[in-house]
Amino acid sequence: MKQLLLASLLFGYSLAHATPSICRCRPHEPCWPSHQEWNHLNDSVHGNLVAVRPVAAACHEPDLNTAECDAVAASWNNSIWRATQPGAVQWVNWEAWPEHNQSCYLETSPDIPCGQGRIPLYSVLAKSARHIQHAVRFAKEHNIRLAIKNSGHDFLGRSTAPESLQILTSGMKDIQFIDNFVPAGANKHKGEGPAVTIEAGVALKELYTAAAAKQRTCVAGSSYTVGATGGYIQGGGHSPLGTWKGMASDNALEFQVVTANGDLVIANAYHNTDLFWALRGGGGGTFGVVVHVTIRTFPEAPVVYSNLNISAVDSSIFWDAITQFHSSLPTLNDAGGSGYYFIMPQYQFSVMGLMFPNTSDTAMVDRLYHPLVSALNSTSGVTVEYASIPLPSISSVFSKILLPGPVGTPDDTGAVGIMGSRLFSRDLLVSKDGPAKLVNAFKSLSTEIIGHVVAGGAVAANGQSIDSALNPAWRRAVIHIVLGERWGVNATLAEQEAVKNKITNVYVPALRAVEGEHEMGAYLNEANPYEVGFQASFWGENYPRLYRIKQKWDPTGLFISRKGVGSEDWDDAGMCRLK
Repeated sequence: MKQLLLASLLFGYSLAHATPSICRCRPHEPCWPSHQEWNHLNDSVHGNLVAVRPVAAACHEPDLNTAECDAVAASWNNSIWRATQPGAVQWVNWEAWPEHNQSCYLETSPDIPCGQGRIPLYSVLAKSARHIQHAVRFAKEHNIRLAIKNSGHDFLGRSTAPESLQILTSGMKDIQFIDNFVPAGANKHKGEGPAVTIEAGVALKELYTAAAAKQRTCVAGSSYTVGATGGYIQGGGHSPLGTWKGMASDNALEFQVVTANGDLVIANAYHNTDLFWALRGGGGGTFGVVVHVTIRTFPEAPVVYSNLNISAVDSSIFWDAITQFHSSLPTLNDAGGSGYYFIMPQYQFSVMGLMFPNTSDTAMVDRLYHPLVSALNSTSGVTVEYASIPLPSISSVFSKILLPGPVGTPDDTGAVGIMGSRLFSRDLLVSKDGPAKLVNAFKSLSTEIIGHVVAGGAVAANGQSIDSALNPAWRRAVIHIVLGERWGVNATLAEQEAVKNKITNVYVPALRAVEGEHEMGAYLNEANPYEVGFQASFWGENYPRLYRIKQKWDPTGLFISRKGVGSEDWDDAGMCRLK
């Protein structure tokens, strides 16, 4: 529908007064594009501009539609569906704008009208680089807040922005394998070896499936619907293959990017090298819109997968066992072990799964575990379950264990999610009192803990040969620890603020104190969305260089993401400059 009913969204906004020039243009202001200008944009993107409402609007007056609401309810927790919807992200707290009393939850009463919240007003459902270029130029020309959504798997609210134009890249699905990739500008005899070029909307499950069909694998994460080219790889991208081949960003060979001027450029080791440096760890939605990325692929390899469950009869015994476990992690990690563990103190229970890539030797893995398992088995009040199994390929680990279920089975999202996190070093875990110090911090918080054993090995070694924007703390780390909290959809603003304060002022400071306020850092894709001193936490000593590159490539701040490079110059919504 060519006209798109573009005027239908321009209601209910209170900010009708003139905006100072330091702010972006808003609806009802004279600077806002006319219907004719919006329709011209629609023509330029081949009819792929849509007006957007929150996905649950069909379940509320005045837009109530029972059939549509039933369809929304059936898909509410389906991350594949959420990735494709311009009016949704994966974590629903980032669809709302509670400070302005705007939300649209499925569970709230149908007679309560929906607020637009942080959901963009319009979206370009991009199918090509040209579509992205037109959207970027339109936003720049009209001084409109721009939001970039790949899959919407963002815990810090970077995929949405109030009163904005969205570029949705989830429909761009091309995947091309190359036997010997030669970056643009390189000597034709200087190929980088086997690689794959993936378009902006390719999800990790799609990438793994395509690679497995070629008997290849690549460094990526363990979620069905996280976008392979978006904030994941641009933020560094941890992986269960990290100890074997490094971070996802370590394996990026070339980016094709739409810049803030609407230009389509190549960034690699030969062209726009500063941009290439920044895109490998500097964060998504900040330096441009990535259209393609080319990454290394590797031959399929066998894997030993190990599982360790620990339970205890009381809290004291349980935490002693968890301390022993953390003391053993460096040995397991040094041998290539990587994966995840979950600590549930309310049940005195922990479960861990580590994979050891490029080996079938279960006896070797069992020997590594033996001192820990033997010590725990000899501890009164502790129950241990341990097993190791050989698997023929890395793809089988993902299909059978990390990403189980029928093809197309989604991750379970559609809830409120807020977290805090911290990276912890190998030096800490091998020190005499380090494991106990870390576990004491866990004990003080009395909440569930997710441990990611995704560093060490090649992640550490690559720091000697790869210069990128990745937080240098990753090169010293072994584990990435995440703590999370939620609130109900009917929570008041005060109740939500209480949860935020707990994360910001209790959880994260307790984690920071383990190695010191100014040591290590946090993973910028899985961190406190209200992180104090985020520049140092997310990028360490790399931040000043990143800020300079940001000013070069985007001097007007067209691309602003929450707690991203340069975001300190803007208010939280990215609407008005603060300096």
